[in-house]
Amino acid sequence: MDYLQIKGAKNLEGKIAISGAKNAALPIIAMTILAKNRVKIQNTPQVADIKTLIKLLQNLGATAEFKDSTLQIETLNINSTKATYDIVRTMRASILVLGPLLARFGHCEVSLPGGCAIGARPIDLHLSALEKMGAKIEIKDGYVIASANDGLKGANIVFDKITVTGTENIVMAASLANGITKIFNAAKEPEVVQLCEILNQNGVKIEGIGTSELVIYGTNRSLINIDEITVIPDRIEAGTYMCAVAIAGGKVVLENINPDHLVAITSKLSDMGVKFEFGSNFIKVISDGNLKPCNIITTEFPGFPTDMQAQFMALACVADGVSSIDERLFENRFMHASELSRMGADIKLNAHIATITGGKLNGADVMATDLRASSALIIAALRAQGITRIHRIYHLDRGYENLESKLTAIGADIKRLSERVNYES
Repeated sequence: MDYLQIKGAKNLEGKIAISGAKNAALPIIAMTILAKNRVKIQNTPQVADIKTLIKLLQNLGATAEFKDSTLQIETLNINSTKATYDIVRTMRASILVLGPLLARFGHCEVSLPGGCAIGARPIDLHLSALEKMGAKIEIKDGYVIASANDGLKGANIVFDKITVTGTENIVMAASLANGITKIFNAAKEPEVVQLCEILNQNGVKIEGIGTSELVIYGTNRSLINIDEITVIPDRIEAGTYMCAVAIAGGKVVLENINPDHLVAITSKLSDMGVKFEFGSNFIKVISDGNLKPCNIITTEFPGFPTDMQAQFMALACVADGVSSIDERLFENRFMHASELSRMGADIKLNAHIATITGGKLNGADVMATDLRASSALIIAALRAQGITRIHRIYHLDRGYENLESKLTAIGADIKRLSERVNYES
């Protein structure tokens, strides 16, 4: 097993090219189940979650070729509709195959999902929506067994709470349904918008894209021809590197981004004293490392993203004053707080609210508990005095492409080492 070793207190300067968004690529890959042609997907990030979903589709009978950032996938010859536990258990996003498999084949079995232990994240919203579309749902032996022998029917779907994967799943299911499906309280994240835009451009009429009310005109199980796709830039990766520059100090240009997707993040960083220069597809981040405290409430897009909460907690640990973070989306998403405390952070937790008093950080041995917690520990280590060793970084590899090389290129002292190697003194 690998770990990261980081020597802190080094300024960052240079350029970083942001990869394609993992959270956009995953539903796009699942969407290829609806295609009657070989689909080419550009700007696909080489991360573990993507490879897991590709393997899942290959197990169902699809063929795929993934080289550099180009994925070509053919699903016309899928001959199985059972997504087995051994793959699904490693990644919650595997549930995204449920909607398209059921819509296309009228039957599927998908193992209940696993992934980061940051909260319950039940799939009941997915299942109740599919039932309204005429599906019969049974949970048996750890599997969701879904059937709609005569195909799914258009329906009015009202989500009790906003769900990104739920919206994506039902949009894909509705694309092959018979009739019109209306989704109320739909997620508006850029990843959802791109999925809808691709379908809308390739034979599935969708109205209300980018709003909380979507109207999908189903094709009645007619597969669609999908043109070449380019995955949008990863706004969470971009935000993570912004936080790295903010805490370490320096000047770094982030390329291949969409600034419109980052407004909530850049706004909070500006409040903390970070400066920006904006271009059409780049942002220059400028920081002297002296940060002001912040108050954050996580919420759905276009609000502050829960996937950036941990990174901002790391910034708050060295800010000049007291910060607060109110995590309203996931109940277990403060697990990184105890690890930051090992580095000297002053963090007090009260249910879903964290109060952080800024101070100094020191290098320590810490353990990553989930994907975004991993990046928070890296950000803290970039500022800490001494050496930090971050263990269990397999979480990190699920969502960040070439993180060490990107940080090394802008001046960070970061190494990936094996647990079998003796620690440096």
